[in-house]
Amino acid sequence: MPRMKSLRTEYEYVPVRIPPDTDRASAAVLLSLQADTGGWELSRVLLQADGTRKVTMRRRRTHAHLPGPLL
Repeated sequence: MPRMKSLRTEYEYVPVRIPPDTDRASAAVLLSLQADTGGWELSRVLLQADGTRKVTMRRRRTHAHLPGPLL
């Protein structure tokens, strides 16, 4: 029986912190730019009590050089 790959080995993850004074539209633009330029997608967004957004972005692992998040 073939072994299944773990999702952790197929994706690379990076945490991103968005400050509380950043409005929702600006945060969406920042994350969209990351998705367009680096192949990142949202994995998780946590809104903290102080308004800080803790975002986890992911992308498939590849051998090509892709830029990391710019935030």
